[in-house]
Amino acid sequence: MDVAHWYLKGNADAVEFCPYDSYLNVLAVSTYTLQEGSQPSRQGSISLFNVDVDTPHLDLLFSEETAGIFDIKWSPPQGHVNPLLAQADADGYLRIKMLEGCCNGVEGVNLKEMSNEKMSNSMCLYLDWNPSATCITVGLSDGSVSIVSVLESKLEIQQEWKAHDFEVWTTSFDTHQPNLVYTGSDDCKFSCWDLRDRPPNVVFQSSKVHKMGVTCIEKSPHDPNILLTGSYDEFLRVWDLRSISKPLNNTSIGLGGGVWRVKHHPFIPGLVLAACMHNGFAIVAIKDDNAQVLETYNKHDSLAYGADWQKVEANHKPLVATCSFYDKHLRVWRSANDIIL
Repeated sequence: MDVAHWYLKGNADAVEFCPYDSYLNVLAVSTYTLQEGSQPSRQGSISLFNVDVDTPHLDLLFSEETAGIFDIKWSPPQGHVNPLLAQADADGYLRIKMLEGCCNGVEGVNLKEMSNEKMSNSMCLYLDWNPSATCITVGLSDGSVSIVSVLESKLEIQQEWKAHDFEVWTTSFDTHQPNLVYTGSDDCKFSCWDLRDRPPNVVFQSSKVHKMGVTCIEKSPHDPNILLTGSYDEFLRVWDLRSISKPLNNTSIGLGGGVWRVKHHPFIPGLVLAACMHNGFAIVAIKDDNAQVLETYNKHDSLAYGADWQKVEANHKPLVATCSFYDKHLRVWRSANDIIL
C-alpha cells in the first residue's frame, strides 16, 4: 500500500520519523556516498520531509550536504523542548542539530547545528540516545565505543574503550537500566557493559550464537526483559534478559538477506519492522516463544537499510518509511493488513 516515494541524490541509508507530538509528520533521511578515485571521499546529506498521508504526498522541507552519514537518531521527547537530531558521520564526527520551525511541522522547518565533536580518526557507524537525552553512545569502525554527554552547546566524551576487535555496527542504551550499554560487532560478539565501572565492565558477552557480524540491537520499549538482535547471518533473535549476566536466546527467525535494522512499533507490543538488506523489508510478530512474518515489502531494488514507524498511536495499518542504498529511494507505505496483536 504505497503512499509516496522520493529519489535522493545520494545512497540512502537511514530514515527516522520525529517522535515529538508537534512534528510527527516530519521524516529525516540521510545518505552516504563513497566517491572513489585517487583521493576517495565520503559525502552525504540530511533531508527533512513532510509526510502528508491524506494527499498522499512527500514534501521536501530542508536538505543540506554533509560528510557521509552512517546513522541518525532523534532525541527522546522527554529530554528537550525542541527535537534534536544526532548524526554519526564518516569523518569521525558526532553532530547535534536542532529542529526549528512552526509547530505544524511544515512551515520554515530547518536544522540548525548546535554542537559537534571529533570522536576519532575512525568512522562513526552508529549512535543511540539514553532515555533522558543527556548522553549518546557511539560505535566506531576501529572497534571502540564512546559515551558522550550532551550539554546545551557542547558535547563531551565521558568514557571511551576498546569494546570489540572489528567494526562496532551497533550500540544502544538499555531503556530500562540506562547504566547498561549493549554493543554488537563484525567480530560476531554481542556484549553488555556496565557504565558505573571505569572502564566499563563486561556484564555478559555472547560470541557463539551469531554466526556472522551483529548489526543491530533493540531493547523492547514494552517489556523490560525482551531484546532483539539482528545479524548478517540473516536471523532476527529474541533474547530474554531476566538473568542479565546470562541472557537466553529463546526465539529466532530467518528473514533472509541479512538483518540490518529492527524497530519495535512504538505502541503495539510484539510488532517489529526489519530491514533485511538483500531481501527487502518485513513486518514480524513476536509473541512468547513464537515469531512469524506478517508481511513483506519488496518495492525497493537495492540494499534495504533504513526503516522506521511513524509515531502515531491507535493505527491498525501503521505507516512505515523505508530507504534503499544504491537505487537511492525513499518510500512511505502502509501495512496492507489490519494489525491487531
